[in-house]
Amino acid sequence: MDGSQPYNPRTVEEVFRDFKSRRAGIVKALTTDVEEFYQRCDPEKENLCLYGLPNEQWEVNLPAEEVPPELPEPALGINFARDGMPEKDWLALVAVHGDAWLLAVAFYFGARFGFDKADRKRLFNMINDLPTIFEVVSGAAKKQVKEKSSVSNHSSSKSKSNSKAKGSEPKYPKASTPKDDDDEGLDEEDEEEHGDTLCGSCGENYASDEFWICCDICERWFHGSCVKITPARAEHIKQYKCPACTNKRARP
Repeated sequence: MDGSQPYNPRTVEEVFRDFKSRRAGIVKALTTDVEEFYQRCDPEKENLCLYGLPNEQWEVNLPAEEVPPELPEPALGINFARDGMPEKDWLALVAVHGDAWLLAVAFYFGARFGFDKADRKRLFNMINDLPTIFEVVSGAAKKQVKEKSSVSNHSSSKSKSNSKAKGSEPKYPKASTPKDDDDEGLDEEDEEEHGDTLCGSCGENYASDEFWICCDICERWFHGSCVKITPARAEHIKQYKCPACTNKRARP
């Protein structure tokens, strides 16, 4: 099974990199790929698990057959609950189990390769600096910085797009542009303003050298690369809807 390929990170940095990659895959399944994920979790099938993979992809598959498994296994039977509760609550439940599984895998590697107290603490602190999958999926991560991000992001997007009416043009903090000495101070201010903004797809923080765009429906921000929107394409979008909102409105 791809979700349990022999892959053994041995240092704190390698385990954290593995954690981030698997986390990115699960976040992708529950946000940008949510329609495909929903369809794959057919309640008529056997016990299914959601795996985050080291290559930042995801898969829904049956659990490992070997006992005990090579790695800790995710929650079983996520598909059985799909139609028994509101979709939003089901995705949140899958997200919580995803967070628990990622921690189990990370500290399994730590135990297997003899991390001491200092290593375990450093690994946990590195993990704890990232928002949980649940926080990304539920929007809780954005709510934690809502007062700061909502004011600064909207004011910045209005000034950069010269938009006089809210929503008249796609909103984004800043596109990647060439820098000179006079711009360095502005870039530092921009980084401070938007540093707490998190991508609704991958969960990573804002950086001033990356293009971002905001969904006009759920008001979450995304890397342009995560949702396949370029600055040129954004100029022609009057109202941007992220993949999750688009799929939600299209589903019967």
